[in-house]
Amino acid sequence: MAARVPAADLNQHLSSPFTALRCRSPGDEAPLRVASRTPRRSAEPTTTRILCRAAEVQGSGGGSKRRRREPLRRGAVSARLPVPDHIPRPPYVGTDAVPDVSPDRQVHDGESIMRMLDACELAARVLHHAGAMVKPSVTTDEIDRAVHQMIVDAGAYPSPLGYGGFPKSVCTSVNECTCHGIPDSRELQSCFLPMTLQDGDIINIDVTVYLNGYHGDTSRTYLCGEVDDATKQLVKVTEECMMRGISACKHGASFKEIGQRISEHAEKYGYGIDPFVGHGIGRIFHCEPIIWHTYDYEPGFMVAGQTFTIEPTLSMGSTQCVVWDDGWTAVAVDGSLSAQFEHTVLVTSDGAEILTGFP
Repeated sequence: MAARVPAADLNQHLSSPFTALRCRSPGDEAPLRVASRTPRRSAEPTTTRILCRAAEVQGSGGGSKRRRREPLRRGAVSARLPVPDHIPRPPYVGTDAVPDVSPDRQVHDGESIMRMLDACELAARVLHHAGAMVKPSVTTDEIDRAVHQMIVDAGAYPSPLGYGGFPKSVCTSVNECTCHGIPDSRELQSCFLPMTLQDGDIINIDVTVYLNGYHGDTSRTYLCGEVDDATKQLVKVTEECMMRGISACKHGASFKEIGQRISEHAEKYGYGIDPFVGHGIGRIFHCEPIIWHTYDYEPGFMVAGQTFTIEPTLSMGSTQCVVWDDGWTAVAVDGSLSAQFEHTVLVTSDGAEILTGFP
């Protein structure tokens, strides 16, 4: 689940790197700024909030003719699912305020690495189970129920549930939903358009679990039904971008290398990089370092034992988005498709270990 912090006063925090020039809520007259403890380059425009940020690289489309599809419409959102009382809750549960991104960087010893691995392995298993459910006529609410049940059956807590008021246990972002989609009653589609090939949805499922005091976070974009080649390429390249970002990680490496490798690969295909960032993770859901998927934002160097997420989101068109009035669902303004992949990684002396890999 991509990091997010609450918006602050427009006239404060001129040095914030968390900008959203291309992401706004309906009715916003001007972008908002957020507090940040991370410096940014003076050449950057000053603006807004971490929910969405402007991507430097603009997409030129998927390289093939875009097929018409119905715009994404919200369905009915069911009530929050209960969590047994004996399961420990993260500290933010019980308040609807979005927690600040913590400045505490998570660096682990042997015992905490094992706990991180347990949480991440569970998240990976849950994601695999949820992905197997993706087919036409299945609702995202059904996926949420299955995810929720598998997590609580394992004695863990679904980290998104109650985070800043988020009402569900998983994020499900369909088609032009860039990030933070709320599961609802909408059915996944696999429609035949007149005189065209069969076309289908794509859906990103973003799972985070809280187990034994640690969070594990992972996501993947799945194809629903028959999907055209241009969309398949978007999904494939997005996963490749994530893996290229991970390949930059090792003790002493610059954080800037992650965004550079991702940007270089996305640019080869003309894709835009959507406005969301990765984040440190461990005992805290969202903490520093902030992981930019574009060029040259995060100063500093990686340290062995550090854990964070790499989770690029690529778009076939505009990287501008609007946020629905639920306060979470970010949707591309031009209806262009987005794909996202995410792993939690552990920095080692000579590389990085993917903690959320599934066998």
